[in-house]
Amino acid sequence: MKVIFLKDIKGTAKKGEIKDVSVGYAQNFLFKNKMAVEATPANLSKLEGQKKREEKDAAEELAEAKRLKEKLEAVTVELKAKSGEGGRLFGSITSKQIAAALEKQQGIKIDKRKMELPDAIRALGYSNVPVKLHTDVTATLKVHVTEE
Repeated sequence: MKVIFLKDIKGTAKKGEIKDVSVGYAQNFLFKNKMAVEATPANLSKLEGQKKREEKDAAEELAEAKRLKEKLEAVTVELKAKSGEGGRLFGSITSKQIAAALEKQQGIKIDKRKMELPDAIRALGYSNVPVKLHTDVTATLKVHVTEE
C-alpha cells in the first residue's frame, strides 16, 4: 500500500515521502497515529500544493535575508565604552550590546544569537561582526567602539 508520510519516522521515511508499506503497518500503526495518509490522487495533489507553498516561502525568506544583508553592510554601529591605556576596554562589548545599539540607532532588530562573535570586543576601534541571517546568507556588520 502506498502512503504519504506526515511525520518523520526514524528508519522508515521522512515527512512528505511516498513509500510502499505493508497494509497492516499502514492501517494499524501509521493511520491510527496520524503519521501517514493513503496516497490517493487527492492527497497527492494536496502534497504537491504544500511543497510549492513551502518552496515559495523559502524563496521569500531568502530574498528578505538578502535585503537585510545589504542594509546591515551599509551601516556602522557606534558604541561608547570606558577604556584604559593602549585602547583596552574596561570590560567588553557583547553581542547583546551590539544588537541593542543596532535597534536603537538604525531600527533594525536582530537576535543576538545570530551574531557570530567568537569573543567579546575588548579594544577600541572598528570590528567586523558576522551575522548569520539565513543558511545561505551571512552579513558583516561594522562596529565602531569609541572612548566614553
